[in-house]
Amino acid sequence: MIESALYLFPVGLSATPPDQVLPQTNLDLLRQVRYFVVENLRSARRFLKSVDKTIDIDSLKFVELSEHTPISAVPSMLDPLERGEAIGVISEAGCPAVADPGADIVAVAQRRGFKVIPLVGPSSILLSLMGSGFNGQRFAFEGYLPIDDASRNKRLKEMQLRIQRERQTQIFIETPYRNNKLISELCAKLPGNLLLCVASDITGPNQSIRTLELSKWKNERFDYKKIPTIFLLFS
Repeated sequence: MIESALYLFPVGLSATPPDQVLPQTNLDLLRQVRYFVVENLRSARRFLKSVDKTIDIDSLKFVELSEHTPISAVPSMLDPLERGEAIGVISEAGCPAVADPGADIVAVAQRRGFKVIPLVGPSSILLSLMGSGFNGQRFAFEGYLPIDDASRNKRLKEMQLRIQRERQTQIFIETPYRNNKLISELCAKLPGNLLLCVASDITGPNQSIRTLELSKWKNERFDYKKIPTIFLLFS
């Protein structure tokens, strides 16, 4: 019997079957949860069906928690815990509450003294860092870079200085259709001796994790357009 707690369920990063990237314990627990807080209803339902086609999706209760959800709406999402039920939190991909709006419900649960259980699963941030060869003791995830040119250039300069002064690995992402443009931009705006790791389709059938100096990326032929990709800089 599942205990009353807020369970944080990681989701695969690619189309790889869940049983290839998630522990069996996660899959067993998912079958027992009746209440879910999800980032996106459609992708959450699809994920649950991929875990077990026999799950009766229509019998489950879902509430969406996205970047557009007002913080005032979050506390009531924990009502099932007050009744001794379990709640599962599901992101669109990767680990809930890591660069994810699920952090809001975890914060409220912690303030109210509810049990929170994070479960093992793939994180693009950690997997790319593991495969990059960069500093794994000092690193920062920057999320998306600013769109505005001035702010973007400032952020790139700040990241370069952190690498040089603090030996801190810089990790960030881009909208997939702009991946190729971002690599070209980094080659043009940053010193050629900086190292760039491009980690693409992590855990997927076309996974690629490559680390090269920017001066070498400049002459490489690549195409990461529309492929989920994460970028890391170091020296």
